[in-house]
Amino acid sequence: MPNLVRRVFQGCLVVAFGGALLHAVPARAVAADDTAELRARIDPAIARVRQALVRIRVVSTEFGEGREVKQQSVGSGAIITKDGYLVTNHHVAGHATRMFCTLWNREEIEAELIGTDPLTDISVLKLKPESPREFNPVGFGDSDKIHVGDNVLAMGSPMAISQSVTLGIISNTEMIMPRFWGGGRFRLDGEDVGVLVKWIGHDAAIYGGNSGGPLVNLQGEIIGINEISYGLAGAIPGNIAKSVAEQIMAHGSVRRSWLGLDAQPLFKRSKEPHGVFISGVIEDSPAEKAGLKPGDLLLRLAGQPTDVRFDEQLPDFMALISSLPLDREVPAVVLREGKEITLSLKAVERSELFPKQEELKQWGLTARNFSPLLARELKRANLEGVLVGSVRPGGPAGEAKPFLEPRDILVEVNHVPIKNLADLQELTRKLTAGKSEPVPVMAVFERRAARYIAIVRVGIQELKDPGLEVTKAWLPVETHVISREIARQLGQPSLRGFYVTRVYAGSTAAKAGLKLGDFLVALDGEKLTASGSEHEDELSSLIRQYDVGKQVELTVLRDHEQLKLTVELARSPRPQREMKKYRNDQFEFTARDVSFFDTADEQWNQSQNGALVEEVKSGSWAELGSLGNGDLILEVNAQPVANVDALRRAMEAISRDKPGVVVMKVLRGIHTSYLEFEPNWKN
Repeated sequence: MPNLVRRVFQGCLVVAFGGALLHAVPARAVAADDTAELRARIDPAIARVRQALVRIRVVSTEFGEGREVKQQSVGSGAIITKDGYLVTNHHVAGHATRMFCTLWNREEIEAELIGTDPLTDISVLKLKPESPREFNPVGFGDSDKIHVGDNVLAMGSPMAISQSVTLGIISNTEMIMPRFWGGGRFRLDGEDVGVLVKWIGHDAAIYGGNSGGPLVNLQGEIIGINEISYGLAGAIPGNIAKSVAEQIMAHGSVRRSWLGLDAQPLFKRSKEPHGVFISGVIEDSPAEKAGLKPGDLLLRLAGQPTDVRFDEQLPDFMALISSLPLDREVPAVVLREGKEITLSLKAVERSELFPKQEELKQWGLTARNFSPLLARELKRANLEGVLVGSVRPGGPAGEAKPFLEPRDILVEVNHVPIKNLADLQELTRKLTAGKSEPVPVMAVFERRAARYIAIVRVGIQELKDPGLEVTKAWLPVETHVISREIARQLGQPSLRGFYVTRVYAGSTAAKAGLKLGDFLVALDGEKLTASGSEHEDELSSLIRQYDVGKQVELTVLRDHEQLKLTVELARSPRPQREMKKYRNDQFEFTARDVSFFDTADEQWNQSQNGALVEEVKSGSWAELGSLGNGDLILEVNAQPVANVDALRRAMEAISRDKPGVVVMKVLRGIHTSYLEFEPNWKN
C-alpha cells in the first residue's frame, strides 16, 4: 500500500496518503521522538481498513411544499461483512432513493438500503455487484475499552474527495449534548439521538462527507462511526453501531422496548444517593398501567440499579429500558414518600416515531400514516387518518377553501373514511382514473380539536394549448422608437419613426436590403409619427392592416441618405408562448417546441430540431441530472427528439421500461452534453 508520510509544517503535522495531502493536524498529537514508533502502528492499521472504506454517493428524498424533493449528498461508510454489508449514518443514507459506493480502487457499485435507525443514526447498506463476490471487511473493536488520550484515525471521504485519513486522540469517552441546549439537541426524524448515544469525542479532523466513516484504533478496528463536529468531533461508539447493524442485518430493523416514562437526573441537592427521578408518565402507557407516578424515584429496574445523578448517566438508563424483554413482566423498585414499593412492569415494543412520508401529486401535498408514538404525541385516540406533512402553494389542497395546512389530519373523502395512506392513495386513483381535468371532492380534515370540510379539486391539471393568435402580416425586423432625445442628439429634432435593431437572417426584410441601424421614417409614403415609448406599436399596427405577401414601400434614412426599399410582408411566426408544451411529472421538467424566435436568438440552423426545456423543478430527477432551463433536448436514450411529441413518446417508453439509467443528449449554448439520470422507479 502507499506509504503514510508525515512532516512537521508550520506547527502542524501534515498527513499524506498515497501522495495526496489529506489533512493537517496539530503537531502536539505526536511527539517528535515518538514519530517512528507511531508510524509503525499507523501503517498496518490503515492497511487493514483501506479496502473496506467506501465513499457513498446518495440521492435522497426530503419533503417540502407538497412535493418530494431529491437531493444529492456524499458520505462515508465501511464494509463489515464479506458479502458486502456496510455501515454508515442514518443522516447519510436513511432517506436514500439510490446509492452508489466507490471502493478503494475507484470501482463504483450500487447499494441498497437494508435498514436504518434514526435513534442511533445508523444505517446498513448492502453492495449489489453485477456478479457474486467477496469483499474485504473491517472488524469492530471494543469501544468500552478505549481511554482518553488513545490515538485514533478518522477515515472517510471529506468534501467528497477520495480516501482520507486524519490522526487525533480521544478527548472524551462520554460526550453528550448539554441539557440546556434544549431544541438545539441533535434530532433526526424527530428522534433525539442523545437519548441512547454518548459520543466518543476526538480531535481527528472531520468535515462534511466524513459522516458514516469509521473511527479506527491503531489495531485497525472500528471503535466508532463518525457523525458530528462541533469544533470537537463526535463518533457513535462502535459497540452501539455493531449491535444496531447486527439487528438490522438479521431483521431489517431494531426492536426496542418502551415504557412511556420521562426521566431526569436527581436534583443537585437531593438527599437520596440512589435512583433516577421520574419526571413524567404518559397516559395509558406501560409505566402508568404499572402504577409509576411523576415524582417517583426509580431505584432498580429488572434487578439493575438505576443511579442517575448526572446527565452522562441518562443514556445508560435509557439503554436499559430499551433492552427490556417484551414477553414478560419485570420488577421495578421505586421510592415514594419515603417508602420502597415494588411494581411490575411489562414493556411494549417501541415503534418508529415518523412513518415514511409520501407525495400525493393529485392533492398537491405530502402525508404519512400515524405511528403509535406519533398518535400519542398528537393526542389521537387511534391510528386512523392521514397526517399532512406539507402543502404545495397553489396546488389543489393549498387552493381549497378552507385550505389544508401541515399537521392537518385527513379523515374522510366523499363520505369514505380514510384509515391510512393506502386508503387515500387507492381512493384517489379511483376518483381520477381516466379524467383529464381535476375532480372536485369533499374532504373532511381535523385541525387540533376542530373539524373542517373543504372542496378540493383533486387531479393533475394537464397543460392546455394556449390557442393560436390570428396569423397576420409581419415585417421581419425588430425596432425601437426614435425618441425626441435621440432625434436631438442626431441634430434632427423633427425626426420621427423607428430605429432598426435587428433584421432576421434570410427573411424578406434582409432580401430587400434592410440593415441594422436604418431609420424607418415612412410606410407607403405615409410619414411615421412615433417619438416616444407610448408609440412602440405604431409600425406593427400599420403592418397588420396589410395582407400576408403584400409588398410595401419603406422610406429609410441611412448615412444621411434617403432610400426607398420594397419589402414583401411575411406571415407572423408563432410566438414562444404558443408553442406546444410537454410536462413530465416523473422527472419534473417542462419542455416546448422550438419557435422561430428561439432559432433566431440562438443563431441555430433553420433545420434545428429538438425540445427546448422551459422549466426544471428544484429537487427533481431532472435537476439532479443537471438538466437546465434553455437546454435543447436532442436525444433520449439514443432516440432522436425532433419536437415535444417525440419527447413525449420517448419519455413514455422510458416510464414503461423503467431503465436504471436514462441518457439525454442536449445542446447548451455551443456545447453538446450527455446527461445521465439515475431515477428510482416506484411501483
